[in-house]
Amino acid sequence: MPSSTAPDQGDDLEACVLRFSDLDLKDSSLINPSNSLKAELDVSTKKKYSFAKKKAFALFVKTKEVPAPPFECKEKWWKCCQQLFMSQTSIHRHVATQHADEICHETASVLKQLAVTLSTSKSLKSADKRNPLKEDLTHNHEVSAWLPDTSCFSPDELISGQGSDEGEVLLYYCYCDLEDPDRICAWQTALCQLLHLTGKVRIATEGINGTVGGSKLATRLYVEVMLSCPLFKNYLCKDDFKTSRGGACCFPELRVGVFEEIVPMGISPNKLSYKKSGIHLSPGEFHKEVEKFLSWANQEQSDTVLLDCRNFYESKIGRFQGCLAPDIRKFSYFPSYVDKNLELFKEKRVLMYCTGGIRCERGSAYLKAKGVCKEVFQLKGGIHKYLEEFPDGFYRGKLFVFDERYALSYNSDVVSECSYCGAPWDQYKLCSTPQCRQLVLTCPACRGQGFTACCVTCQDKGSRQAASPAQSSFKEECECTARRPRVPRELSQPERLPGGPGRVLVERGHS
Repeated sequence: MPSSTAPDQGDDLEACVLRFSDLDLKDSSLINPSNSLKAELDVSTKKKYSFAKKKAFALFVKTKEVPAPPFECKEKWWKCCQQLFMSQTSIHRHVATQHADEICHETASVLKQLAVTLSTSKSLKSADKRNPLKEDLTHNHEVSAWLPDTSCFSPDELISGQGSDEGEVLLYYCYCDLEDPDRICAWQTALCQLLHLTGKVRIATEGINGTVGGSKLATRLYVEVMLSCPLFKNYLCKDDFKTSRGGACCFPELRVGVFEEIVPMGISPNKLSYKKSGIHLSPGEFHKEVEKFLSWANQEQSDTVLLDCRNFYESKIGRFQGCLAPDIRKFSYFPSYVDKNLELFKEKRVLMYCTGGIRCERGSAYLKAKGVCKEVFQLKGGIHKYLEEFPDGFYRGKLFVFDERYALSYNSDVVSECSYCGAPWDQYKLCSTPQCRQLVLTCPACRGQGFTACCVTCQDKGSRQAASPAQSSFKEECECTARRPRVPRELSQPERLPGGPGRVLVERGHS
């Protein structure tokens, strides 16, 4: 594997990184450059270490790609060490455990490149204090026309009210064909920077998916720009933007990028299009369908399945009554879950839902493509819109969100419990063990007794690390995920409102 990157390869490599941005790296300390290399890097570059590690990992994985057979939904498999890997998860696990030295070497190279790039960037900024992205866009009249005129507002007006009590978070998506996602990426970056918005925006040839936070003035201007943009004005309406209390403080930074999919499902849009999704039901229509479903004395004998498309740590703290909630950790596992449990959906009417509706678009298309269901429906606007209309409806508990808030509350029900004492509790905290990326449900009483880790193994590792701070590198061996199947097979009559362990591994992404 090359240790450096030629300039003309930059675009391809960056695209590679974007496609692999949700890598399942359990071992956060497996790839470490030498201490001497770390010492050479300034503080800003050290903050980019996580990105460098992912980039190095993605580069290595990309070199192992081989074409998949034409009858497979996925376009590629991977071959390494004379083994064939048919899933992204399996090749990631193999590379993480068997090729640590190669990843370490490439990470060091990427870090050095970042140091050079950072130095160059600082020089350019000192020479020109203007917004470089906005200046670049002014050369393209069509794109620059999409930036709002903020001259009548002071920077303080745009920034004030960004706190969680005064600001706002927008959640939206739009499936539509985009010919030049890179240009949209530059425009979105300039737009969000101009309005002092933070958050995450994913752009692909199939559309755009965004969650941004800032002042109410900034979010209002953002919506106005999106609704007037020629690319989206025929597809988006004001009702497509879901709002909640929050602000710029809900996100650590602004991240805008070009991806293959606007929500990572792991299947190319060329093979599974959003244009073949299920029938959209308004919150009112969905409410009536759920009411009809719940009226059955024995729901297992109903011809309807109420399917939660979210990850298990989301449905753990809130879900529709009577739902089937797959015990999966990532949406990219959803197709495998459907394949493994296809019998559950044969000759059934499937009512699907997710946070904002986006996962149901292609999730319903995948289920429809299997040709076993009577009908496939999806909740338009997702749980977010349903709760705006029916805060005391059939959805109980909190709504998980992918930002610093973790959850939104619309009713007082608590449907989960403390993982240590079993008391009702639904407020996630990060595991107290450094380098563990898991969330844990542990009540104040248990936290006060020192139960702050996600499991006994992590609690023990945290104690050992506290006793020997110098030994900060260790391989994560967490019981929470080791004992759970990645893609579960349901029983012939699956238990509704599943409980499960009170600790979860979270992947920060889009709903």
